[in-house]
Amino acid sequence: MTSRISSETTKKTDLLALTLPQLQQWLKEQGEPSFRAKQIYNWLYTHLVTDFAEMTSLSQALRSRLAQQACIGPIVVRRELRSKDDRTRKILLELPDGKLVESVLMLYPPLGESGARATVCVSSQAGCAFGCTFCATGQMGFDRHLSAGEIVAQVLYFARELRKAPWTAVGLPNSKPIDHITNIVLMGMGEPLHNYDNVLRALHILNSADGFNLGARHMTVSTVGLVPAIRKLSQEPLQVNLAISLHAPTDELRGQTMPVNRKYPLAELLAACKDYIVTTGRQVTFEYVLLAGVNDTPTHAHQLGDLLAPLAQFAHVNCIPVNATAAGYRPPAPDAMRTFRAILFKHGVSSSIRAERGDDIAAACGQLRTRFGKL
Repeated sequence: MTSRISSETTKKTDLLALTLPQLQQWLKEQGEPSFRAKQIYNWLYTHLVTDFAEMTSLSQALRSRLAQQACIGPIVVRRELRSKDDRTRKILLELPDGKLVESVLMLYPPLGESGARATVCVSSQAGCAFGCTFCATGQMGFDRHLSAGEIVAQVLYFARELRKAPWTAVGLPNSKPIDHITNIVLMGMGEPLHNYDNVLRALHILNSADGFNLGARHMTVSTVGLVPAIRKLSQEPLQVNLAISLHAPTDELRGQTMPVNRKYPLAELLAACKDYIVTTGRQVTFEYVLLAGVNDTPTHAHQLGDLLAPLAQFAHVNCIPVNATAAGYRPPAPDAMRTFRAILFKHGVSSSIRAERGDDIAAACGQLRTRFGKL
């Protein structure tokens, strides 16, 4: 993953884009028995190989044919950065057509009885069509959807890194090293539900018991609030978590920073969330980027509490201090964030503050690509 992708590679079938049934069908079309699919899946997602030559349970003839006709996630890592504490790692990936996207690995030490976690923040699009003013990606415009294979490849890259060098938190020498991915969040570049089919296919691939075998409850899909897609997601058998990028408690304010609110105002969005909760029985996380002097006052906190209180224990607010972008927003002072959360608590709405991660390596989505483009 260090050299430029050849035009020959881009014409091959990316096996990371295929579900197990799709791979079985593809092999059948090549004149191979379908049972080979599970063998290949095992090599791809359990052994994490990147070269068909390593698939030693397959015949030499089949390995040669695969090398001629298929590929394994043709992406190139153009840049990799690590935070000073090594708890955040960010890569800038070049796709086969030259588009650039980002992916982030966030490492968390054990907490109480919970073990260490390794979470990949995955991009689903090159750019974004929804233009949120506080988001570096939203300021780029939309290039294209990522394929399922390009989404899966981001997760496998970090899975291989951890397999080769398990991580132990500095200062916690007795903690057990972590050598595998425990969670993924679709919160990187792009709007996941705008790329619905490829995102769902990628999640099914990563969830497959015959492959990567990551539990659906360890996957989170974030959306700016595409109401029809939220309703569609509620009907999926794959029980992933849902996060809503809310960021404002009124239509007037939300419309100023999130153009999507004009099409799907808060009443429609909250109605879809209520139906999602009734259908799935799962909690919804509401992401709220705190912008100093814009949406972080006690008045805003009371409005947000009134908005979400009807959802009771099924609503949780993730308060996120804004990262610096070209838009010039500032994060609130710690006292303002504590006051904001205290007011939500009075309304019966649970909340947490997302710890700032990787600020020294431009870990917020779109920041590294923006800086790279200026080099």
